[in-house]
Amino acid sequence: MKEVEMRQGRSRHSDTPSLKTDHYELTMLQAALASGVAHRRAVFELFTRRLPSGRRYGVVAGIGRALEAVADFRFDDAQIAFLRENAVVDTPTLDYLAAYRFTGSIHTYREGELFFPQSPIVTVEGTFGEAVLLETLLLSILNHDSAVASAASRMVTAAAGASIIEMGSRRTGDEAAVVAARATYVAGFGATSNLEAGYRYGIPTTGTAAHAFTLAHDSEPEAFAAQVASLGAGTTLLVDTYDIPTGIRNAVAAGGTSLGGIRIDSGDLYVETTRARALLDELGATSTKIVVSSDLDEYVIDDLVSQGAPIDGYGIGTRVVTGSGAPTASMVYKLVEIEGPDGQMRPVAKKSADKASVGGFKDATRVLDAHGVAVAELAVPRAAGTATNHPAGTTTRDLQVTYVRDGKIADLPTLDEVRAHHRAALAELPPSALDVVAGTPYLTARS
Repeated sequence: MKEVEMRQGRSRHSDTPSLKTDHYELTMLQAALASGVAHRRAVFELFTRRLPSGRRYGVVAGIGRALEAVADFRFDDAQIAFLRENAVVDTPTLDYLAAYRFTGSIHTYREGELFFPQSPIVTVEGTFGEAVLLETLLLSILNHDSAVASAASRMVTAAAGASIIEMGSRRTGDEAAVVAARATYVAGFGATSNLEAGYRYGIPTTGTAAHAFTLAHDSEPEAFAAQVASLGAGTTLLVDTYDIPTGIRNAVAAGGTSLGGIRIDSGDLYVETTRARALLDELGATSTKIVVSSDLDEYVIDDLVSQGAPIDGYGIGTRVVTGSGAPTASMVYKLVEIEGPDGQMRPVAKKSADKASVGGFKDATRVLDAHGVAVAELAVPRAAGTATNHPAGTTTRDLQVTYVRDGKIADLPTLDEVRAHHRAALAELPPSALDVVAGTPYLTARS
């Protein structure tokens, strides 16, 4: 009886992402179906009005996830039954949802691309009804992933070539941990501690042992000997459970001078790593690497690098999976064109204070000077024609790619291709725009 009760009390899960949306998306659809507007052609644009305070650029992440979610966005029998039982929408709307398939087109910035205020990151073309339903889904994926990737990119830059491992699974939600690992990989992290991310996305995974492993043994030398015996001398030993210098001596005694690495998770990291490097070299473990963790972010990393701390790798958790203080990219999804009663498309835009938007389907390009440095971003409404008034001697690069046409998704780039594109996009910024010191956005997309 107890087993049956437990089974009955378990939550239920949807097989499609269609209910990962807000109630008002469906009630808006119901009213639009009744008025006839739902069947009019429409264009929606996803963009951000501003970057987090002090940030100079953002990183687009989650495009692959978002487009796959659009392909799976449909309402199965159980979901329709749930909506009917809870009187969320009326019968004509339920019939529309039961037959729903996105049949329009989606144009996006490449994943790994940089974005700035007013960049038209995603443009969705379709009927009003089918496009409006995607708002919450697209925003929830892209706001989260882009916030994480934007923070991760700054950390990679600050690390100046040192390796970085994502290890924030215990500091966020279980599913958020998986997709955060993907976003950090897009931005240049080398590995993750999250096995599901490795399984799902092919991201390299890594990890050794925690303080509990050392504490569970009768002594630190015994713990280290057990780890080396099991994982080999190339393992990384956590040396700050008790006394760091003693821990280092015990680590070298267990793994020999070819010990792979030590990890320090506490204290003044500059002081401790400087002392650790000197002691390791004294013991003959000159090739043993030093990895640090403990509430790191881009500012701490930048400070350690500027001081010349002898650190080979960083393990970053809380700060990266929460966007280093900016857990959302503040993206919005706004209607910018709608078909009128005469069958012609017309631009529409909000005029409200601090939330004004620019109407019209836009073509986005980045302007590069003769040295390949980005000097402007243009987002020109198509009705205005293609902008050609950029300075002489400059070139332009198109920013949007059509990944969905007539409801069919084109082949998406691999994560390795995405990572390469991010590196190339970063290379278009001058050094001042990569500095982690607070500043204003390097560019703002202009029409």
